[in-house]
Amino acid sequence: MCTVCGCGAGETKIEGVHAKPHEHTHVHEDGTVHTHTHDHGHDHDHAHSHAAALVGAHAHSHHHGDGSEHSHDHVHSGEHAHSHGGEHHHHEHGVAGDLDYGTGPAGAHVPGMSQARMVQIEQDILSKNNTYAAANRQNFDERGIFALNLVSSPGSGKTTLLCKTIELLKDKVAISVVEGDQQTSNDAERIRATGVQALQINTGKGCHLDGHMVGHALERLQPADESLFLIENVGNLVCPAAFDLGEHHKVAILSVTEGEDKPLKYPDMFRAADVMLLNKCDLLPYLEFDADLAEANARRVNPDLTIFRVSATSGDGLSAWLDWIQSGLEAQRAKRSESVDALKRRVAELERQLAEK
Repeated sequence: MCTVCGCGAGETKIEGVHAKPHEHTHVHEDGTVHTHTHDHGHDHDHAHSHAAALVGAHAHSHHHGDGSEHSHDHVHSGEHAHSHGGEHHHHEHGVAGDLDYGTGPAGAHVPGMSQARMVQIEQDILSKNNTYAAANRQNFDERGIFALNLVSSPGSGKTTLLCKTIELLKDKVAISVVEGDQQTSNDAERIRATGVQALQINTGKGCHLDGHMVGHALERLQPADESLFLIENVGNLVCPAAFDLGEHHKVAILSVTEGEDKPLKYPDMFRAADVMLLNKCDLLPYLEFDADLAEANARRVNPDLTIFRVSATSGDGLSAWLDWIQSGLEAQRAKRSESVDALKRRVAELERQLAEK
């Protein structure tokens, strides 16, 4: 996942410098992961020389399409020596099958880091994030606020759909918006133009919002009680799937200008989402896009997914989407009312007990 893959290089350092010894991980054609340890006993701030005496060198031969053959020496001696035991390593120029780096326990690969260490780092980071997210959700619930986290790949029409949703709802409910992008405040300015308050969060090299960022946004925005709180996440179908922001639902937006197989290619996001909006449906007559297949693929990943076919441009399908939001708002208000009534009963009971003493 993004917290260990180095996509935030320059802002976040993972492990910094190799410890001594350190591990090297190889993924084989059958999907198995093989890890072995090198103890260099020196820093990596200088170039390595592999021109040492070819002690224990052995040749690898390669045949080319024109029938020619060449050999080169492969060294397993000296400082970089390691034993393969009974294991056979192939050195081939041709493609012998797909490579799958998502089969280990971490579900990802980082050069020079073991799967166990990746899992540990991920658990530590997500645990801290979940603490912030839980605090956000408690804040939302206590105040009857309905929070949605909108996620998609770039270009899905997320901001346009968000603006259209706001225009149709802003006279019925107070709305606050958090905009997540790596740079610029362009989308926040588009949201503010609709007449509601919006806060831009720039993540720099980060590829998603997190619970801590949203907590600060809550402090800055101070959304009204029993209002709608909309979070537009960074355009990315991978990293935001893992990060709870305290929202009540993740809403994945897939446009018909993308592929029907997006839910299969990026299953974590569609599995984490409760709702999918199939957007830009006004373009269906002009595209070779199978909307039924796209929905079927999404439900293969998440059978419980609620799906709406919509068009922010024509307005088609938006009424069902807005009705769903209204139902969520009413549920949050009812939950808050129950909490307030329960608190009042508790206070009355305590007052009665004090009066009897």
